[in-house]
Amino acid sequence: MQEPSVRTSRLAIAGGLAAILVVGGGGFFLGRTTAPVPPAPVPVVVPAPTPAPVPETPKDLGRGDLIALTQRAADAFASGEAMPKAVADAAGRRFELLLPFGCGGPSEAETSLPMQWRYDEAEGTLRVSVKPTMWSKADWNLDNRATTGAAEGFWITRPWSSSGACPPRAGQAFSRGVEPLTLPGQTLAIAQFFEGDADRDGRRNGRPFETVTRVAADKFDGSRGFRLRIAGRIEAIAGNAPIRCIQPAGAEQRPICVIGARIDTVRLENPTSEEVLATWTIGRSGQ
Repeated sequence: MQEPSVRTSRLAIAGGLAAILVVGGGGFFLGRTTAPVPPAPVPVVVPAPTPAPVPETPKDLGRGDLIALTQRAADAFASGEAMPKAVADAAGRRFELLLPFGCGGPSEAETSLPMQWRYDEAEGTLRVSVKPTMWSKADWNLDNRATTGAAEGFWITRPWSSSGACPPRAGQAFSRGVEPLTLPGQTLAIAQFFEGDADRDGRRNGRPFETVTRVAADKFDGSRGFRLRIAGRIEAIAGNAPIRCIQPAGAEQRPICVIGARIDTVRLENPTSEEVLATWTIGRSGQ
């Protein structure tokens, strides 16, 4: 048997090392290819901060809202029930009420109607006059213990309609020459209730809202009448609810109701042209 030489021993050792490297490297790579792939890290979702709720500003009450509140008040009054909470909660709310008038055409000269307009084509002059109605405390069944002394305001014509415009094909609302005290539709009013002389600044004392405007004949259009835009805040009447109803003729009569208000402005508008003809600011002490 031939003894291995130094050269052969070195070759054997080198071959063994090479074999070990080949086997180890192959196992390493084989292990990498067969090992399960670790799942991708799940992204952490940071929730956005919830914004603080912004208190909703109540919208101004419109004509339809006021009529709806009055219907609830009249129903409760006629039924002998307590005033609905929604009616009581209306105190302090702002409102904007549209009152169309003169829908049937110009008024006759020398008429005493509270809301009237006339146009002089020869002079090109438009005259409009709106006289507020005055009531005593007895008219709304307020007893002598109430601090309220008197009231001024307006009847809301056509209180069955939420529309602030003249109805189409409107005829004369009443016979010419007749001076009605209470029309059949006068069952709803809006008024300021004053507390004696301390609250006299806002009183008209029968003085009408009047304006005289120059309007060329080819620019004038009164086919849709005119309208008042009354803005202000709902106010409790004599420390009670902001709507008060009465039935002077008994339980079979439709309730006649009034909305208590603090009126800030009265604006006269032509609905055809959307032109503002005049604006009056109502001042009252304590404002």
